[in-house]
Order: sequence, then structure tokens, then C-alpha cells
Amino acid sequence: MESLVSTFHIDWKIIIAQVINLAIVFLVLYLFALKPLKKLMADRSEKISKGITDAKDNALIVEKTRQEYDKVIARARTEADELFQKGKKEALAKKEEMLELAKTEVNQMILAGKKTLESEKIKIVEEAKKEIVSLAMLASEKILSKKSDTSNI
Repeated sequence: MESLVSTFHIDWKIIIAQVINLAIVFLVLYLFALKPLKKLMADRSEKISKGITDAKDNALIVEKTRQEYDKVIARARTEADELFQKGKKEALAKKEEMLELAKTEVNQMILAGKKTLESEKIKIVEEAKKEIVSLAMLASEKILSKKSDTSNI
């Protein structure tokens, strides 16, 4: 062993000093580099895991919101269809009512027209009678005047 020490010039005091220096370097590295780095990595891992759980929670919230949206849309479509059908029924009822009203008005107009025609007919017949009477009187007068003219001669 002495030969080894003399060949390589190994000094136990230097080796012990080197081991102590190495231990001090490892201690300093551990305290000032490794420990903060470990803490930084733990914080980062915690943030990443929190981000993943938040993303999962957000995905659930988005899915629930989408389901609620679909329900609301379906309900709105149903209500819109009901309103449309109700409006359609009301429009048909209004149409029927208007048709009935129009028929009634047409019948009243026809009756009024018939009454007017009847009264016009009566007036025309009366006027025709008067004219016939006046024509008959004129004709009688002419006949009588001709007879009296012929009898005077």
C-alpha cells in the first residue's frame, strides 16, 4: 500500500480534505440548488395537476351547459310549434268567421237588392199603368174627337 501511495503520490490528508470539500459542495448544492429546484418542481406538478382537474371540471360544466342548452332549445321548439299551431287554429277560426260574415252580408245584400228590385218593379208597373191610362185617355179623346168631327160634317 505504501508503494501505491508513493507511486501515485496519495496523501491521506488531501483525500480527507477533498472528501470534506465534496461534502460541503454537495451540501451547498443541496441547500441552494436541489431543494429550491425540488420545491419548484413540486409546485409545478401541483399546478399541472390542478390545471388538469380544472380542465376536467370545465369539461363537465361545458357538457352540463350543452345538455341544458339542448333542453332549452327543445323546449323552445316545442313552444314555438304550439304557438304556431295555436295561431294556425285561430287563423282558421277567423277565416271561417269572416266567411260566415261575408255570406251573411252577401245574403243581406241580395235581400236588399230583391227588395229594391221589387219596389222598382212596383214603381215601373204603376208608371206603366198611369201611362197606359193616359194613352188610353188620349186615344179615346182622339177617337171621340174624330167621331165628333165626322158627325159634324
